[in-house]
Amino acid sequence: MAQTSANVKKGDHVQHHFVDSDQQFESAKMGMWIFLVTEILFFGGLFLAYIVFRSWYPELYLMASDHLDTFWGAVNTVVLIGSSLTVAMAIRSAQLNQQKGLIINLAITIALACIFMVIKYFEYTHKFDLGIYPGAYYAYDGIAHDKANIFFSIYYMMTGLHGIHVLIGIGLMIWLIVRARKGHFHSEYYTPVEITGLYWHLVDIIWIFLFPLLYLID
Repeated sequence: MAQTSANVKKGDHVQHHFVDSDQQFESAKMGMWIFLVTEILFFGGLFLAYIVFRSWYPELYLMASDHLDTFWGAVNTVVLIGSSLTVAMAIRSAQLNQQKGLIINLAITIALACIFMVIKYFEYTHKFDLGIYPGAYYAYDGIAHDKANIFFSIYYMMTGLHGIHVLIGIGLMIWLIVRARKGHFHSEYYTPVEITGLYWHLVDIIWIFLFPLLYLID
């Protein structure tokens, strides 16, 4: 998607090594897509570990999944899907020079991301209270399987890494709001908004895979 229908004159936002705003935008977007591919490979290792251990201990996954709160997992799924919508609306607002709409939609996205993290906090603390820790620290006797710590180690690694990405996304969007309030974004320059939106969509998509793999095992 081009930012303008025609080439724009080089402005303050165009770095000296680019011909024009369109070239800078396409280069930044390509760079972000390459970064997202590396993120997919990064998470891919955890998904592979999940598949291997599930093939080894299918009964464990069935028993352990019952100790995850499907309701709150579903709520978090709805929350992140909603945040994908608001970040897309923020990008559209930037394209239309709607500064107020850009800031409002970014703020809503941040709020939804914070709701997601608060829910994860309560999920984690509840498990910690029961003694459900990762690895050798596992101390819960409510699952009749001697390898129960394996499932929850994978659970904490996958959801914890995802949570770190959510926090990074919150930081990026706060940065966007600060810049938007200074009038940095407009129809001819919204590259940071666009590539942050791409990052956030990946965060959402990863959770859409995590939710059924961890919470909906039957």
